[in-house]
Amino acid sequence: MLFTAASSASIRDPDSIPQSSRDSFAKPQHPLPIPIPLQLLLPHPKLSLGCPILSRLLAGGLPVGTITEISGESASGKSQLCLQLILSSLLPPYLGGLGASSLLILPSLLPSSSLLRRLSLLPSPLHISPLDHIFVASAQSPEHLMMLLYQADRLFEKSPGKMPVRLVVVDSIAAIFRSEFENNLGDLKSRTGMFFRVAAKLKDQARKFGAVVVVTNQVVDVMGPEVAGDGGNNHHIGPVLWSSGRMVAPAMGLSWANCINTRIFLSRSDEVAAMGVNGGEAIVRTKRTMEVVFAPHVPRSSCEFVIRKDGVFGLELER
Repeated sequence: MLFTAASSASIRDPDSIPQSSRDSFAKPQHPLPIPIPLQLLLPHPKLSLGCPILSRLLAGGLPVGTITEISGESASGKSQLCLQLILSSLLPPYLGGLGASSLLILPSLLPSSSLLRRLSLLPSPLHISPLDHIFVASAQSPEHLMMLLYQADRLFEKSPGKMPVRLVVVDSIAAIFRSEFENNLGDLKSRTGMFFRVAAKLKDQARKFGAVVVVTNQVVDVMGPEVAGDGGNNHHIGPVLWSSGRMVAPAMGLSWANCINTRIFLSRSDEVAAMGVNGGEAIVRTKRTMEVVFAPHVPRSSCEFVIRKDGVFGLELER
């Protein structure tokens, strides 16, 4: 007989069960596995950079729920890459997009017409008109930027368009902060506090709404003893970066660097591609490089890229 009924005495008197038996039920010999959310087993959603080579550099793209900084000197390709990200965000997730609209914040609306004109020349994904899914605002100061971000919560929760807003682009964060603070101790403390407030709000929106935040940043020249390299202990801590033959560092210093999750650096340099024939002028080409300075999901790496009329594209160089 495999099963026996419990005796009435054992049911009425739990103390009749030996202590060793009760301990064996209370503390199983093999601990049960802890259930985990299914979401943790799925690939983390990312926003494609619009080019498979560039996206591969970041293991699929920019992670959702984080802040990515794109830094570089003027004409390095920062704004052009941001326009490509805006187009990518329109794509459905299975094609590397967010299926979403974008919020573009500029220091002034004056350059917006030229930016949007460049955007209209890029190939539109899935025959969608990108201008119908871009919200544009200007922030003249850090305080104004904070006000816009709080107002943007309504765009995340209920967008006027058919697609929700899931991409925020601030072009550029340095221009918004540049004219607001002087170079004295009191203003530097105020600026650092504002860095943390702006970053905290952007990170909260990214996590809460499943969004991607992209900010562009300018660079400053680094000279003399301020050069730290990888192991220094000064204001420009981090790897030495080069652009146009100059040693540079992203603007706004170490305090801002601690506010972002990923830093992408775009550099450019002129190289002699071929010598002129019979004393003619040499042919010079612009070499552009995208470098992942730091990121939570990929190691430091880089690749060359080109800017064409139809977008930004990485190059696979022959080895």
